[in-house]
Amino acid sequence: MDEADVRDLLRAVEDPDLGDDIVSLGLVNAVEVDGDTARISLALGAPYSPSETKIGRRIREVLSDEGLEADLTAKIPTDRDPDEEVLPGVKNIIAVASGKGGVGKSTVAVNLAAGLSKLGARVGLFDADIYGPNVPRMVAAEEAPQATQDQTIVPPERYGMKLMSMAFLVGEDDPVIWRGPMVHQLLTQLVEDVEWGSLDYLVLDLPPGTGDTQLTILQTLPLTGAVVVTTPQDVALDDANKGLRMFGKHDTNVLGIVENMSTFRCPDCGNSHDIFGAGGGRDFAASNDLPFLGALPLDPAVREGGDGGRPIVLEDENETADAFRVMTENVADMVGVVQRRPISKQ
Repeated sequence: MDEADVRDLLRAVEDPDLGDDIVSLGLVNAVEVDGDTARISLALGAPYSPSETKIGRRIREVLSDEGLEADLTAKIPTDRDPDEEVLPGVKNIIAVASGKGGVGKSTVAVNLAAGLSKLGARVGLFDADIYGPNVPRMVAAEEAPQATQDQTIVPPERYGMKLMSMAFLVGEDDPVIWRGPMVHQLLTQLVEDVEWGSLDYLVLDLPPGTGDTQLTILQTLPLTGAVVVTTPQDVALDDANKGLRMFGKHDTNVLGIVENMSTFRCPDCGNSHDIFGAGGGRDFAASNDLPFLGALPLDPAVREGGDGGRPIVLEDENETADAFRVMTENVADMVGVVQRRPISKQ
């Protein structure tokens, strides 16, 4: 069996999101047959996403039926010079944003990063909310970053995630009162001077709104995509729309919409109550032709996890944790779509 034979076999493997086989879509970079082993390089870019995991599993099944063992690797082809990339070791950068404060954006960012890490991915979490950094508390990170002899920063780790936050650099009760140019300089330094290493995902917790921090991030980092967080109520949706337009003006992919605080599950009576309305986030996603990434309940356990430093997504046999896990998997799948779709159009 040679390369052509293997490629013919791979035509039986469908991409669950793009709707065609991986050979026709151009997702097979290279094939090398060595005895009973087929080494295959695939244009996949979202490690541990359910869809790409399914593609890999199906490839192994198809080849196994023909007596071949699959040795799979993944790499998205690019024309960019690695020396010119800001973070060459980071495969995907995901910004978590909201149009207004108080919608649980940091909770979503922390649980998304922790959820990706739980899936097995190499993850970094960058708390880019300069004026209100909360991430260290939300993951109980007490270890401060270390500096190397080359004046680079070694980030602490928690739950398998590398962490960086303004909270590590200022006093616990010190307010951050900085103008735009200072914010730009700090963010640039925190991104470029931190030893992130090789990461599958770097999750950015952006501050609410559409100000200097967001502009710096959009101009500095090659974002794979953004996740927009809202609650179901109209006031939050109005501001979410502003955030959506900001990403559109900068040609940034929006991976989808997360509706936080979608329902309140009463621990006493067991009933669900739509405190902030119902379905607003889902309708907002549909009206903008965007994926709906998940509805997250308003649950006291989420608050307890944030204050106690253990993200709810890490809990087992918990209905609310399951909702966060579904959201995490949907985000990972959309990262894969964003990475694979341009290849399929070449």
